[in-house]
Amino acid sequence: MVQVKVKAVSPPPFAGAGEMPETDIHVVTSDGLLLPAHSKILAAASPVLENIIEKPQKSRISERRIPILGVPHGAVSAFIKFLYSSKLSEEELEKHGIHLLVLSHVYLVPQLKQICVKGLAERVTVDNAIDVLQLASLCDAPHLYLKCMNFLSNNFESIEKTEGWKFMQKHDPRLELEILQFIDETESRREKTRRHREEQSLYMQLSEAMECLEHICSEGCTSVGPSDMDTSHHKAPCSNFSTCHGLQLLIMHFGACKKRATGGGCSRCNRMWQLFRLHSSICDQEICRVPLCQQFKIKAQRDHPRKGSDIVRWELLVKKVMTAKAMSSLSLPHMKKVEKEP
Repeated sequence: MVQVKVKAVSPPPFAGAGEMPETDIHVVTSDGLLLPAHSKILAAASPVLENIIEKPQKSRISERRIPILGVPHGAVSAFIKFLYSSKLSEEELEKHGIHLLVLSHVYLVPQLKQICVKGLAERVTVDNAIDVLQLASLCDAPHLYLKCMNFLSNNFESIEKTEGWKFMQKHDPRLELEILQFIDETESRREKTRRHREEQSLYMQLSEAMECLEHICSEGCTSVGPSDMDTSHHKAPCSNFSTCHGLQLLIMHFGACKKRATGGGCSRCNRMWQLFRLHSSICDQEICRVPLCQQFKIKAQRDHPRKGSDIVRWELLVKKVMTAKAMSSLSLPHMKKVEKEP
């Protein structure tokens, strides 16, 4: 039988240790060190240690011992110290964070586990990401697990070159599959979010174009306006001049183009035609100065009973643009308020 050589060491400097009674129990570490402690404090801090302490002893010995093995004695010392003081230094967390997370999980010390999870989440690196991920899975630490997964997803090319990744591939294919699935789902979500933002940006641009079209046809802007606009008075650029200027150029082309949209040979005319149609689908005015508005409304009423796939798609576009317009109008008062603030 192999005997472990034990060596007693002085108790750590716990707060108020001079006022405490003598220690009545020893914690045995893997390298044979004996850490003196008080059984009542250990039992009060950990239900697992309480069960071990209160368990009937097989042999009658004056000094009881509790083995805490598998981790360095420094981690055990920091663990016992935390049970006394509920404090953990940054140095101890940096040096023994992984081992302390294991001890907090095994001995059911939630306060220490929370500190370790937060500390390790801030210390995830390319070299330790796989180890910390495996530990988070074993110790039921979902926050740390998700933190490691996100770190892996963002740094996968570097991590797959590490020894930790290669070792995990050989010995834990299930975890490798989980990681690859998570990365694939993350990329899908990012792509979906990107497309959604692009679509919302397009709807906002169309909504702004509709406002500019009404503004141009009812009030006029720098060079284009209604027939009764006073051309002798030069109009200053409006707040949406960039969009307005592009629409004015499009309107001038539409009015002078020989091909027209009916022939299908002019993309710029077709674009203007669609903008007129979109306006008519949104417009709720009985008398509107935007060209072709009334004609498109009559055509829409005539085509509505047939409701083919093209009409359904068009109605969806109209709904999206109207939603963007409503959101823009809601945010506008807030933007004006912000602009007035010093």
